[in-house]
Amino acid sequence: MRKSFSKIFPLIVLMSLLLVGVAFAQANDTPADPEAATADTSIAAAPAAEEVAEEAPAEEKSSGLKGIAEFLFGRSLVKQFIDGGWAMWPILIVLIYGLAYVIWKFISLMYAKVNLNDFLNNIVPLIKNKKIKEATELAKNTRGPVAAVVYAGLLKADRGVDAVEKSMENAAMIEMSYLEKGFVEMTTTITLAPMMGFLGTVSGMIVAFDAIAKARSVDATIVAEGIKIALITTQAGLIVAIPIQFFYNIFTTMVDGLVIDMQRASEKVTETLIES
Repeated sequence: MRKSFSKIFPLIVLMSLLLVGVAFAQANDTPADPEAATADTSIAAAPAAEEVAEEAPAEEKSSGLKGIAEFLFGRSLVKQFIDGGWAMWPILIVLIYGLAYVIWKFISLMYAKVNLNDFLNNIVPLIKNKKIKEATELAKNTRGPVAAVVYAGLLKADRGVDAVEKSMENAAMIEMSYLEKGFVEMTTTITLAPMMGFLGTVSGMIVAFDAIAKARSVDATIVAEGIKIALITTQAGLIVAIPIQFFYNIFTTMVDGLVIDMQRASEKVTETLIES
């Protein structure tokens, strides 16, 4: 189970880099404005042939990346990301960080979960028949923390029940520390995302009041841009934090279930060794 992170994490990093690349294309590709385009064409002179040749590939590449971003995330979401301003970038980074650990934690917990009744039904008869070696091999070849705890105990079966209990307790503590990995990172995401959103809110309000100061009057159209930034960043921070919190609660429940399974398996193996 501990090797799963090293195998899966490169894929998660690759996916994160792809998301960052698409977001970079979104942020750097400004939407077209028909009125501005008309004004520019009426004022500016026709570009030279060399400039057209140099700018054409860049424009095609930019439009292609924007098309991919809009296909994956939707045109409105791309526009909203751009309208949110600079604060959307740290929110995006926090989102990728949290999603990476959510995906890894989900896969690792699904890998760790086994059918406890089937496992005990297979290993308990072997212990009763004093086939400790076969039982040890079965526990070794079974995935998950429950089997790892039982395996650690059976390795000490020749030293008595007390040694078995002590060994399983130590193994359970190690497995517990591994099961709790990733929770700190998800908690960090849950905390930072709204804080980044609120930081964007403050920046948007600064933009709004700065616009009022320059205009020397209060008008809805003047403060609209700043208020829009404030609302978009606040919304983005909450959108990131809420699902991560949801998965965090689910994973906590799954870990609690695995801990109970480890306790039940340890007690059953100990009772079987005493009886046999």
